[in-house]
Amino acid sequence: MSRIAPTLSLVLFMWLPAAFAEEVKPQDQPVNQEGYTAEEIYSVAENFFGGTTEGLAKVIERVFAEQGRPVAYIVGEEASGAIGVGLRYGRGDLTYNDGASMPVFWQGPSIGWDFGGNASKVMTLVYKLRNTQDLFQRYPGVEGSLYFVAGVGVNYQKSGEITLAPIRTGVGLRAGANVGYLHYTRKESWLPF
Repeated sequence: MSRIAPTLSLVLFMWLPAAFAEEVKPQDQPVNQEGYTAEEIYSVAENFFGGTTEGLAKVIERVFAEQGRPVAYIVGEEASGAIGVGLRYGRGDLTYNDGASMPVFWQGPSIGWDFGGNASKVMTLVYKLRNTQDLFQRYPGVEGSLYFVAGVGVNYQKSGEITLAPIRTGVGLRAGANVGYLHYTRKESWLPF
């Protein structure tokens, strides 16, 4: 019995730290600044959204004309709703042009003349991101949107040099304009702040 106790203690000593250790975070890495071509982004959009409509193609064309080539993109889903004050929650995958990817979450409040709710597929084009860890912060933005059963919309969010261009196609009924921010995080959170 005396031999079992030290062996059991050793097993518990080795197992407990691993059992309660925090989830290993993806390694932060410098981002290749070469960026994606418009053709590559059209292809991703076609696969993700299930085909490109003329409206979606025009939105992507406009973002490329205004911002240039993105260094990464995020594809995912989100849900939002508002009655003057709104909330938005989303999750997706950040992908670089070398094929590396990692999960990303976002949430945030808004305020304005904004009513209704919608569920959207989102493809966010990421500009001037130098290092993965720099993505995880708050991005203020002004959004005007009008969703009637289905639609395509884009707005810009900027913090320092980094610009995000979320392109949304969704279903729902939502009309208005709002001011708010989205907080991008490594882990899911129900706190919108």
